[in-house]
Amino acid sequence: MKCRKCGETFPSRFYFRADDVCHGCFEQLRPDERKEALRADARVHALTTTGFEIDGYRIVRSLGVVRGIVVRSRSVFGTLGASLQTIVGGNITLFTELCEKTRADAFNMMVSHAEQAGGNGVIGVRYDATELMSGVSEVLCYGTAVVIEPL
Repeated sequence: MKCRKCGETFPSRFYFRADDVCHGCFEQLRPDERKEALRADARVHALTTTGFEIDGYRIVRSLGVVRGIVVRSRSVFGTLGASLQTIVGGNITLFTELCEKTRADAFNMMVSHAEQAGGNGVIGVRYDATELMSGVSEVLCYGTAVVIEPL
């Protein structure tokens, strides 16, 4: 995804405060621009937060728990490439990319679940990860689906 203000590309929606404005650029918007960006965003897809309220919105109705679950394994080639990266040290980019994609997929599944339930927001978002067996991990993203409207 690309921010329309700074032009920087990000790997997932997680890096955006409004539909097409990253967190950093959102903070630089005038108050009226922020309000409009949030209104447009609420019409496009769910707003999410780890908190239990969303600034600038009121919760009209709670719809219950929603979740996204992804189970992934490392490929033989990915494991071999990552093993070679450990020799050099530092960030193991193959695993970092796998983890980010897995979390983003679980998050997007949770948002889709919320939208299917009739929600346009998710509060109390949390992640959990479990290794099911060697090389196989589950990532769970969950929260409470809500219907919100601007103040």
